Amino acid sequence: MYMKKITIAIDGFSSTGKSTLAKQLAAALGYVYVDTGAMYRAVAYYAMQHNLVSETHLDKAGLISRLPNINLRFQLNSDLGFAEMYLNNENIEAQIRTIEVSRMVSKVAEISEVRAKLVEQQQEMGKDKGIVMDGRDICTVVFPDAELKLFMTASSKTRAQRRFDELVEKGQHVTFEEVLHNVEERDYIDTHREDSPLVKADDAIEIDNSTLSKKEQFELVLNLVKERL
Repeated sequence: MYMKKITIAIDGFSSTGKSTLAKQLAAALGYVYVDTGAMYRAVAYYAMQHNLVSETHLDKAGLISRLPNINLRFQLNSDLGFAEMYLNNENIEAQIRTIEVSRMVSKVAEISEVRAKLVEQQQEMGKDKGIVMDGRDICTVVFPDAELKLFMTASSKTRAQRRFDELVEKGQHVTFEEVLHNVEERDYIDTHREDSPLVKADDAIEIDNSTLSKKEQFELVLNLVKERL
């Protein structure tokens, strides 16, 4: 195994396969994988459960005042081989992967106080390196000094098709149009918010995986990692 440990930061649009790649890298390198999207989804799920967010409203002050009550942690599920999201000691991994939560997550992620709380936790998790973290602001805000920074992109239709197939496989009733709309809406909010908008870091390597297989992408990135070890 490699002695030197680095930080791998992966940013990109929704449904670009960031999590899949990050999990593969973490497994191959024996690194910790942190899915920051799951953390924002967990806060969105909490907000939905407490009627703080819906299609038509967002009680920003209410959510900010309750942030101290939101305890997030990842716990390794050795059967699955990855860590699942726990909110106040309840496993909510399945609940946060629905289209309903996907519709609310970017709204909640726009709130500066939410971002500050989660970024602080993320930086704490990565202080000893040996970590792969994916999200929207990992290269720019969370780990600006990461040894390897990647920016993932693919066409919105390609991404919507991937997300649609994933949701259908999980037995969720959605239409392709609904998923495409969600992808495009999240792109817009993610790139236009005032606090830490989604943007490619100057020193990040852009990977458009519209036509790459998961295996091709993994091999490409693993070589980039090896160059830095």
